[in-house]
Amino acid sequence: MTRSDRGRRGSARIEQALVVAACAWLAGCSPAPSGTGGTAPELAEAAARIDELGLLETIQRIAHDSMRGRATPSPELERTANWIAERFEALGLEPPFDGSYLQWYETQGVRAPNVAGLVRGSDPQLADEYVVYSAHMDHVGVGRPDASGDSVYNGADDDASGTAVVLELAEAFGALNPPTRRSTIFLLVSGEEQGLWGSRHFATDPPVPLEAVVANLNADMLGRNWTDRVVAIGKEQSDLGETLDAVAAAHPELGIRPIEDPWPEENFYRRSDHFNFARRGVPVLFFFNGTHEDYHRPSDEAELIDAEKAARIGRLMFFLGVEVAERDARPRWDPESYEQVVDIGGNRRE
Repeated sequence: MTRSDRGRRGSARIEQALVVAACAWLAGCSPAPSGTGGTAPELAEAAARIDELGLLETIQRIAHDSMRGRATPSPELERTANWIAERFEALGLEPPFDGSYLQWYETQGVRAPNVAGLVRGSDPQLADEYVVYSAHMDHVGVGRPDASGDSVYNGADDDASGTAVVLELAEAFGALNPPTRRSTIFLLVSGEEQGLWGSRHFATDPPVPLEAVVANLNADMLGRNWTDRVVAIGKEQSDLGETLDAVAAAHPELGIRPIEDPWPEENFYRRSDHFNFARRGVPVLFFFNGTHEDYHRPSDEAELIDAEKAARIGRLMFFLGVEVAERDARPRWDPESYEQVVDIGGNRRE
């Protein structure tokens, strides 16, 4: 089934459940958007666009053997970036980089792309503030063969799954009429596997003032492990954590419970792209379902992805992003966490 054959994306059962939950949310069952992001049925219809078929199509495309693991740099990574740019254009998103969806950077002798699209906000007072969704589109390329002789490290979960969720979110936000009050940027970076190169470049040379970015919601490895929860790393560091809990409680039909980092000893907080936003003062949440036996192996293949679960996480991220984009107040750091994380003087190590 192609994208155009999905009967407006999402089953009637899902849309009905989302309408009921969104109506309860807007009626005051906590928290309620304060402005122009759409009526309950419109929100539900937009959320239903985040579906498992769309996710699987993206994951199967960019994690296919022909993409040779999307290393930074590689022709396959550039093909991925160009395809995402075409998707953003087809969805009607604005190009944020001086008329382009691509942002090129050079580091350590490597030239590589980021790609982003923008949905402009509707509120004259808040449209110049931004929620940024992010994921990394790169993986580790071709390497040592496994016992079966497979040498392509497909990166279906790491992080074609997060990339697919961000693309589905872009479609959902693009369907809102009117848009949310704040603007929304959908960012896919490269070089994450090399040391967060692409997100570092975006955060140091953003297309909008970084102080205007009110939140970064980062998606990495959402397609495996639990079916009923998601780790939201950074949950305790700002009131984004409280907002996420309230949104999850308002949407029990999603069956996803956000939890704090159960693996602090692994230091995942500094190992994905949200970190380059956090250390520069942007409140963050890192949505992550943990590693597994196929992590950074050729066996990280598309057929192992639980796209239905990833779609439910994507819808949770959608409702959270709508809430953040609609509220009068920006998310606020916990003061102690701010002192620990934010690189105020510019001298703290990456």
